[in-house]
Amino acid sequence: MTPSSVISLDTKILYICGSLNQTTSLYKISQALPPHQAFFTPFYVDGFLAFFDKLGALDFTPVGGVARGMTLDFLKAHNLTVDYRGEAHDYDLVITSQDIFVPKNILHRRVVLIQEGMTDPENAMYHLVKWFSLPRYLASTSTTGLSDAYDIFCVASEGYKDLFVSKGVRPEKIRVTGIPNFDHCSQFLENDFPYKNYVLVATSDARETYKYENRKKFIQRALEIANGRQVIFKLHPNENFERGVAEINKWAPEALVYTSGNTNHMIANCDVLITRFSTVVYVGIALGKEVHSEFDIDFLKRLTPIQNEGTSSIFIANEILTLLSETSGRQFSSNFPSYSSLTGFWNLLPKKLGTYFKNFS
Repeated sequence: MTPSSVISLDTKILYICGSLNQTTSLYKISQALPPHQAFFTPFYVDGFLAFFDKLGALDFTPVGGVARGMTLDFLKAHNLTVDYRGEAHDYDLVITSQDIFVPKNILHRRVVLIQEGMTDPENAMYHLVKWFSLPRYLASTSTTGLSDAYDIFCVASEGYKDLFVSKGVRPEKIRVTGIPNFDHCSQFLENDFPYKNYVLVATSDARETYKYENRKKFIQRALEIANGRQVIFKLHPNENFERGVAEINKWAPEALVYTSGNTNHMIANCDVLITRFSTVVYVGIALGKEVHSEFDIDFLKRLTPIQNEGTSSIFIANEILTLLSETSGRQFSSNFPSYSSLTGFWNLLPKKLGTYFKNFS
């Protein structure tokens, strides 16, 4: 069977979306594949997390709130078929852009994981999650790729491949393809954003996701870097706009503040880009801007997504076709470790403690 013949009009593929960036990325991949039956769903959870989702307690994540609303608006605007939670069909393939939580109903499917963008730093929680096999979502995107619940993992660059392998991802599953939305940054230079030669500050939603941020210190640092130049703040879409605007007006009253608009165009027109932990830093690096981040800049340069003039979705589509041709007729079963709940922790705790005390003695 040739790769080009493994997808037909009868092939059913489920695309599990999340943030708007994830959604638009998967949409581009769906367009690069041969004609098939494409179904899309906002990201979803199961088990006890589904209970918290119903209460609205997960609205600060891509599971609900603003992210879900933006995803549904995009799917409706593009006349895409929605199968919420992927329950309507027996799918031939599932494509998702995160694996920090893997829904149980996709564990026996062929799964392709697509890197969304920058991953969180490996902090203390990351090491606790790995050591105790705690649910990966507790360490957010720093655990991307660690589920092993996929057949192939398409990543942004050779630098990211090295990073994921160093964390324990199986190298034979990684495909370096580039990632949609961050693979053709030069196109952003043509825009109608009215300002130029300023310092752009792209804020984060750290506080909305229960992480610490000293916003006053961050604003003051941005002003020091600007050294009298015009400063423009672009607030993160998930941020509390009322609070964010009030803080900037208090500590940087001369700055301009945007709560919406094309961030990539703003980066293209700036001289300096300041972020904390944001994938948009790669747009600045690709365009040769002066960039400030809480990550080491040389490290970020090694990770910067391949600039292939927007063809990442085609490379990913080709990898998917190859996967399907190689696995045609294979029976799949729920043999991937999910650890989507605390079960994995309690089951492995005695073994982990035994290993620890053995090494300690």
